[in-house]
Amino acid sequence: MTRVVLLGASPGPDTSPTGLRLAALPGEPTVAERLRSQLTPLDPRLAVIPSDDVATALRNLADVAETATESLLIIPENSVVHDELIYQITKTKRGALALVAKEPRPDTAEEEAQEDSVPIDEAEPEIGLSRVEGLPVRSRVGKSRVVSVGTAAHAVTRPNAVMLGPLHLSARNAPVLAQTCRELAAMAHTFGPDDDLVQLVVFGLVRNGVSVGIRGRRDLFYRRVTTQEEVNEAGAEMAGMDEDRARLNNAVKGADGFFTTFFVSTYSRFIARWAARRGLTPNQVTLISIALGVAAAACFATGDRPWMVLGGVLIYFAFVFDCVDGQVARYARKFGVLGAWLDATFDRFKEYVVFAGLAVGYVVAGHGDDIWIFALAALSLQSVRHLLDFSFGISNRRKPAAQLPTLPLNAPDDRALRQALVRRKVERSQGLRGLLKMWTKAGKFRAVHWARKMIVFPIGERFAAIAITAALFDARITFLTLVIWGSLAAAYTLTGRLMRSLV
Repeated sequence: MTRVVLLGASPGPDTSPTGLRLAALPGEPTVAERLRSQLTPLDPRLAVIPSDDVATALRNLADVAETATESLLIIPENSVVHDELIYQITKTKRGALALVAKEPRPDTAEEEAQEDSVPIDEAEPEIGLSRVEGLPVRSRVGKSRVVSVGTAAHAVTRPNAVMLGPLHLSARNAPVLAQTCRELAAMAHTFGPDDDLVQLVVFGLVRNGVSVGIRGRRDLFYRRVTTQEEVNEAGAEMAGMDEDRARLNNAVKGADGFFTTFFVSTYSRFIARWAARRGLTPNQVTLISIALGVAAAACFATGDRPWMVLGGVLIYFAFVFDCVDGQVARYARKFGVLGAWLDATFDRFKEYVVFAGLAVGYVVAGHGDDIWIFALAALSLQSVRHLLDFSFGISNRRKPAAQLPTLPLNAPDDRALRQALVRRKVERSQGLRGLLKMWTKAGKFRAVHWARKMIVFPIGERFAAIAITAALFDARITFLTLVIWGSLAAAYTLTGRLMRSLV
């Protein structure tokens, strides 16, 4: 459940969304009516906070945060936004996430590199004068989070972005939000008429040490409107965007391996949409994948070359539908504990039953029964890898989050905060942390990125290796491939995890 807080616009014909109609959309709803209909399924209570008086609005927001037991979505009432964007923001795993728009400068990567090379002591903080989306550029964002935010009275070093409006916070950050809002309310007299309420909140959170992640609009629409002309432009632009295609693309996991990315996900999303529109559930798709995996094992068990080739084809499509079930769940938004458990459990079942089928087929073909040693080695290695993955994931979730530097809200600029971040960056670039950071940075090169994806031998690569080697060679080659590649993957991942555990 999500607690939704609507920041009401100041009264007046130019800023109130109640009279602005989206003529380009069916039924011509007002901006406020459409947004409320989008948010009511998340939270029927819809706390509305007028924002004409900043101090009062901040105190009211603090009251909501103090009583919140669920995550919070703070969004201006004059927002025109796609449903899918609301969904993605509220489903984030980050403790805090803000929708941002970056200022379109510098024009070249070379200029940007030169700008970032300026020493912190030589970079003069400034109060944003340029504007993006009608909002003053008073925020500095990095690759993944907000670095610093300013106000009319608080300067920012090299501002490059604005907070567009939606802000999502997990329940664990609600107490910090409440405290921050009360501190901000006490200094409301220092803020200017251009200071946006959401930007003020993010300003306080960042200075109080909260890591606020960032997300752009990408292929989805968001805009705050204040006049009917802006509403007309927003409605026409949004109507021209394919929200369903964006939703379908977002159903595909962005961190998949090489084989999955280039040989499955290029078309599996369309199978997922076809299945979802015909009422197939993710669990039903999982059962199709299991059936294909068992059929592949049966083909391998014959030991005949034509059936081995067919088994390779079937195990490939078993993996395709293994991807499709998750994509159906994300596209149709049908999630469940049973489905997640079935998917994880039967991934292993399909893999191991195929091992058995390969071994049986090798014996049936008259090549000897020593193949069972190879099969057992492959199964044991993969089981140990899954055990290590599971145990490391559990341990990593228990690791406390890294503490970010803080800065008093009344500090006139962010220089001290950025100096603390630079010191932290230097400390993290030494020893094992430095090696890990260098290896992480190497991922910007595509060859290194995909090599790292493949070396860990993810499920897509494993199923591809089984399909190809079984169809072209025999079970001995398949198991040798699984054992050798799996051993390299285990050594690589175990080394990385040991290093991360020690820093």
